[in-house]
Amino acid sequence: MTAPPAGRPVKHSLTLRGHRTSVSLEAEFWAAFRLAADEEGKAINELAAEIDATRGDVGLASAIRVWVLNRYRSARS
Repeated sequence: MTAPPAGRPVKHSLTLRGHRTSVSLEAEFWAAFRLAADEEGKAINELAAEIDATRGDVGLASAIRVWVLNRYRSARS
């Protein structure tokens, strides 16, 4: 299987509180999200469930992207 072109969303399945869902993120966001989960000592599904619980009416993929962005912005300050 070849990697999708840079910037193209890649769909992965997640399990949030026992329910399967698919999320499409760019490969770069998946990599940053996985790294953040590892650094926090959490499974990616656990971290996604935490983000899901606080996202309000924002789509899950958007909420994950913003969470990743904010995490790395905070790390720089």
